[in-house]
Amino acid sequence: MRKPLPPLLLVVLIAPVLAGCVARTAIKAVTVPVRAAGTVAETAWDATTTSQEEADRNRGREMRKAEERAEKARKEQEKADRASQLDQPVSY
Repeated sequence: MRKPLPPLLLVVLIAPVLAGCVARTAIKAVTVPVRAAGTVAETAWDATTTSQEEADRNRGREMRKAEERAEKARKEQEKADRASQLDQPVSY
């Protein structure tokens, strides 16, 4: 009958296999805060700045909305003018 391997020998045999996992985990644990800090800094910078493309897009949106408001006001004025013309008596 075989004797079981002593615990120290098991640790010595398994250590090289686990060393890669432990080292990889340690590297990930060290780099995660740095990556997160970089992401937060980039997000803060993006939130406080506006690119030229974003500015152009926003300006175009503002112009379209202003045109829509002007067109709506014009139509309402025309409608009011037609209604007031109907209320006036016709002169012959």
